[in-house]
Amino acid sequence: MTMLNPAIFKAYDIRGIVGKELDEAGMHLIGRAIGSEALARKQTRVVLGRDGRLSSPMLAGALCEGLLSCGLNVVDLGQVPTPLVWFATHQLETSSGVVLTGSHNPPEYNGVKIMLGGETLAGPAIQALLSRINAGEFTSGEGKLSSVDIRESYYQRITDDLKLQRRFNVVVDAGNGAAGPIAPVLYRRLGCRVRELFCEVDGRFPNHHPDPVKLSNLNDLRIALEKTDAELGLAFDGDGDRLGVVSKDGEVVYPDRLLMLFAADALSRQPGGKILYDVKSSRLVAPWVKENKGKAILTRTGHSYMRAKMKETGALVGGELSGHLFFSERWYGFDDGIYAGARLLEILSQVDDPSDLLKRLPQGACTPEIQIDMPDGGGHALIERLKESSHFEDAEVLTLDGLRVEYTDGFGLLRASNTTPSLVLRFEGDDNAALERIQTTFRSLLVNEIDGPLPF
Repeated sequence: MTMLNPAIFKAYDIRGIVGKELDEAGMHLIGRAIGSEALARKQTRVVLGRDGRLSSPMLAGALCEGLLSCGLNVVDLGQVPTPLVWFATHQLETSSGVVLTGSHNPPEYNGVKIMLGGETLAGPAIQALLSRINAGEFTSGEGKLSSVDIRESYYQRITDDLKLQRRFNVVVDAGNGAAGPIAPVLYRRLGCRVRELFCEVDGRFPNHHPDPVKLSNLNDLRIALEKTDAELGLAFDGDGDRLGVVSKDGEVVYPDRLLMLFAADALSRQPGGKILYDVKSSRLVAPWVKENKGKAILTRTGHSYMRAKMKETGALVGGELSGHLFFSERWYGFDDGIYAGARLLEILSQVDDPSDLLKRLPQGACTPEIQIDMPDGGGHALIERLKESSHFEDAEVLTLDGLRVEYTDGFGLLRASNTTPSLVLRFEGDDNAALERIQTTFRSLLVNEIDGPLPF
């Protein structure tokens, strides 16, 4: 039996290097494990989609065969962004979906995101799949394969509900990822004029990597906004579930500030509702939500955890600094960068100067997400040591997800990534002096723990 590296079974999904950690035989086993688990949960039908990576057709075929070999029926959606798979679980009433995607990882990676019976698998549920594989606990049968083109249903569902107040002029940068064939079509149907950047799917990602968290990947949007009369730039990650935004004046609008805009909009219709924000997000979210007659709830980072929390709390909107944005109000509670872009266009179409509206959202002095590469497992071990040994004066320490240290004039965050072997940091202050003081405190924590210069 093919042996799978346990390290590819991550907190939110399964993800590894193709040819080194993942191949067809291994993906077939993963399909058998998912199929067996689905049937154990009384699920009989699953939708399957894949992203545009070069390895995805091959691996999706092996994954599909593994699912079918359990006796599970599979509805193949073909190449689609991840959100269209989650949409299909509602539209086709399967409650279960599997996506073959490497998300925002480099081209040599691929992996699987899984939802069974409405639950997005994470943590112990992902590890249970590995245990099932190691024990050879598989069901056998002959599932039926069918195919559906879900795109028209997706467009129709959104355009029936969202209405723009005027024609909007937007640039879309898909980074040659799976959102490229979908987002421009949707926005044109909403009445927008759309300029396309790198919307042809190419799994080599030849222009720039599809990861809007890294500011350098937004440079092409900035240039397009400077040289054209477009009003807004929208960028997507490789599988389309994360959104990046650049205003007309070239300012990157971080997703936690977008969350404020979405929260105010949803709360205008449902006052008293709950809004979720992750530990990387601005401390200004909570007072903004309160001012708009809502309740803000801080959550751990991770799309699987956020989706579960959306369901548990009945929250209207949720957001992560990484660009995962979740809507239950008027939508289904899953993260969808393309839909989030449509919601943003609907709000901004109501004003003559979108950049001015975005600029007026509360903002302190802050950093983007900062990453420091670590050995596998090293980040988590370091965080546990620092939880035990660190002391912070005049601050509240939150250990919900790593170390978030709250001061009266800002915060600092240090956590271990669950998707890559790295530490993730973010800092915010009421002003630059507060920001620098907080960063200095965290530098003193890490200076003897990290080889080489610190990137902040």
